[in-house]
Amino acid sequence: MRFGRRRPSALSPDPDLIRVLAELLAENNLTEIEYAVGSRRVRVSRRGSTIAAVTGTVGGAIPVAAGADAASTAAEHPGAVIAPMVGTVYLAPQPGVPAFVRIGDVVEPGQPLLIIEAMKVMNEIRASRAGRVAQILVEDAEPVEYGTVLMLIE
Repeated sequence: MRFGRRRPSALSPDPDLIRVLAELLAENNLTEIEYAVGSRRVRVSRRGSTIAAVTGTVGGAIPVAAGADAASTAAEHPGAVIAPMVGTVYLAPQPGVPAFVRIGDVVEPGQPLLIIEAMKVMNEIRASRAGRVAQILVEDAEPVEYGTVLMLIE
């Protein structure tokens, strides 16, 4: 057995390649970059301050690397809170006060969860169902697109 750098398999992430792609992402102020050679594909994306990497083979199922954003499966979650508009998310009613909700909080239907500012109008996003806040997938003052999964309620 040879010691040293081992060649990544088709389904294992190549940390050096991911590092280079993440640097390109930051240097060029991109939100996503994809690199493919043959059937091997690596996509690196940024969501807020988190950088996620997805590796896989073209035409097959793509396994998600550790720490990657699972937005596609989150959108299918029955308790997904989805952005109804484009804007900027605020997790608290105003600066310096506690957030509307935290992970683990129990919420009731109609309870305010966060605010999306769109065209200088503050729009409260309220819980559509009762449950426990399982994940908050956005950061305070982060811009979001229509359809972005904001949080999950279980």
